[in-house]
Order: sequence, then structure tokens, then C-alpha cells
Amino acid sequence: MGINRHRLFWLSVLTLFTASMSAALRAAVASSLKAQWIDPIAPIKAGELIGAALGSAFLGFSITLLIASALLDRAGMRNILIGCGVAFLIGTTLIIGAGAMAGGMAVYHLVWLGMLLSGIGWGLAEASINPLTARLYPEDTTHRLNVLHAWYPGGLIVGGLAGVFLAPLLPWQGIMALAFLPAIGVILIAATTRFPAPPERIGDRGMKDMMMEVFRRPSFFIWFGAMFLTASSELAPGQWLDVALSNRVGMRGILLLVYVSALMFVFRHFAGRIAGRLSNPGLLWVSSLLAAIGLFLLSQAQSPVSAILASTVWGLGVCAMWPTMLASVAERYPRGDAWALGLVGSAGALASFFVLPRLGEMFDEAKVEIAGGPEAFTRLTGEALRMVEDAAASQSFARLAFVPLTLLVVFGLIWLADRRANRRATHVAEGMA
Repeated sequence: MGINRHRLFWLSVLTLFTASMSAALRAAVASSLKAQWIDPIAPIKAGELIGAALGSAFLGFSITLLIASALLDRAGMRNILIGCGVAFLIGTTLIIGAGAMAGGMAVYHLVWLGMLLSGIGWGLAEASINPLTARLYPEDTTHRLNVLHAWYPGGLIVGGLAGVFLAPLLPWQGIMALAFLPAIGVILIAATTRFPAPPERIGDRGMKDMMMEVFRRPSFFIWFGAMFLTASSELAPGQWLDVALSNRVGMRGILLLVYVSALMFVFRHFAGRIAGRLSNPGLLWVSSLLAAIGLFLLSQAQSPVSAILASTVWGLGVCAMWPTMLASVAERYPRGDAWALGLVGSAGALASFFVLPRLGEMFDEAKVEIAGGPEAFTRLTGEALRMVEDAAASQSFARLAFVPLTLLVVFGLIWLADRRANRRATHVAEGMA
């Protein structure tokens, strides 16, 4: 029996959809979780704590992606994807059941652990679906990876809208439990699908060759560092939107994430074709410029209209970053295969693990400073509290805008180097003709 490439691709889509829907649901319920369980026990550090909890998912993602990418062909893609679904089931259970299982700070630790396990599920997803897609479509890798990753915002849209429109009908725990549904689907479909043989079985390369491809070419680590910064520009702000902006702009921040996700869903279907004309580094340079402008505009937004405008600019900037980074690494370091993709993916996840708590910490520091000290902050209520937190949120987004500005230099230099190399190759070819 042959391999059903179409079925495998859509299993990959469902797996990524599960990861992104879970991420959107976590972001959507974060404010309610914070208000119910964290504010009463740690009001001064509540922002840092919820940021650390959200960031723990990215820690789990990063570590798992790095390890699972190295062991992918030994463990088997089927087993990795089944494990992905199981991790989401257990992680979601811990998040929604923490209050019934413990009290005080122990509740927070269970939430942190649940989000960590959800991140492990996400890491298992990325470790398998990216190399699987690259192997299934070696002739069209950039386009197919962009189409696959268009479904990441697709999951954000579904999860975000569920978080908003089901809020009057369900407690936040019930909304978070929606992540069970696609996770079960991943387990069932993966268990009944035939996967391609790993490269070793067909005389291809092994783990040693993948590692040599990375370490003998130091330029790979430029892409590793760039992935850290691109993810800081995309994933961390997305998780922080609802917590930081809902009060200040007069609409739920999660709706902004849904709107940006819709832009991503559409644009990623065409990004591969644009990259074919502009080149991957050129597309990433333009993306970084728009991301920097968008993050600064988000820091200044004070109304739904200005927030939507800022989100449009930021969304168009970040929408192609992740898949185009993966495609660039797959094309430039083909012998690195799953491990090279896993390394850069783990760099992106680590960025969010470090940046989200820092965003929360900056938010906490700013709100206390603006209020006039910890004691003054704890006395604030109502409109005064809202104004202080709004000003603090603005500062956190403004500082984050410096990250994509750095990327302008990195991708600009790569773009220029590639153009020079292409011109030299053209001159050589013309001379030989």
C-alpha cells in the first residue's frame, strides 16, 4: 500500500490547528484565570506570573522540539503525533482542573505545568509536521510550508472566537476544554495512517550527517539567532494582546489576535509565491519593517480603530516570518533535515519563553512606578487602576518594537549577500556561454 500524501498533509494541518487553537484558548482565558486564581494571591506580581505561565508552553515547545527532532525517525512519526495529542489532553486537564486539585500558589504551579505540557504537545507537532511536509513536497517546500502554517492562524481564529463568544455561556474552564476535540482527532487519525519510511531505511542520511550539516556551516547559527528574534516579534505579542490591551483600546485584545490570524491565514497561501519573486531574505526584511512599525503603533493605540490599524500593520509583518524562516533553513541546509528545522524552531519557542515573562515584568514594574509605589498600587481601584495598567501596557509594547528593528540589519545583509552571489553566478554562466 502506497503513501497517501494528501492524507498526511491534512493530518499535519489538523495537528498544527490543534496547537494553535490551544494557544488561542490559553490567551483568551488568561485574563479570567489571572483574575480568579493569581490576583488574589499575588496582586503585585500577577502580570509576571501569568506571563511566566503562558511562557512555560514555549519552554515545553522548545525543549521537546529539539529532542524530538533528533529522535524523530527512531521514534517514528506516528508515535510522535500520538504523543502530541496525549500531551494536549493531559495539559489541558491540568489547566482547567488546577483549582479543584490544589489551593494557593499550588494552583498556579499546576497551571504552569499544564501549559508546559501543552507546549510539549506543540513541540511534538512541529518536530514531525515540518520535516514531513518538506519530505512530501521537496519540489515546492516554501509554498507548502506556508500553506501548512496558514492553519496556525486558522486555529487561532477558531480558539479566539470561541473565547469571546462563549464567555457569556461557559466558564473559562469550559472554553479551555474545547482543546480536547482536535487533540482526540490527531490521535485517532495518526494511529490509522501509513507514514513514509524514514531516510535511513531508504539509504539516505542519518543523525550524524544532519549534525555535520549544521556544525560545519556556521552561517546556520545566524538563522538560529534570527529565529529567536522573529518569534519574539510574532508569538510573544500575540499571547500578550488580550492581557495588555483589552481595557485600553475598548475591545477584547483576543479579537485583535483573531483579526491578525485571519490576515495570516489568507496571506500565507500566497507568501511562497511572493518569496519566489522577492527572495526569502527580501520577504523577511519587509516583514521585519512592518512588524516594527506595527508594534510601535500598538503601543500608541487608544481606540478600536487605531488598534485594528496597528494590528493590520503588525499582522502583515509577522504573518510570513515563521514558515519562511523554516523554508529558508530547509533550502539552505538540506542535509540538516529534521534536526536543523527543530533547532531553529526551538530558538523561536525559547524566545517566547524568555520574552513573555519579561513583558509581564515590564508591565508590573511600570504599573507600580506609575502608581507611585507598591502600596499606592494596591490601593487603586476602578478607573484609576485601569488608567495605570493601560499606561504600563503601552510601555511594554513600545520596548518590544526594537526587536524587529534589529532584524532589518540581519536580513538586509543576507539579502545583499545573496544578490551579489546571484550576480556573480550569472556573470560566470554568461562567460562560459
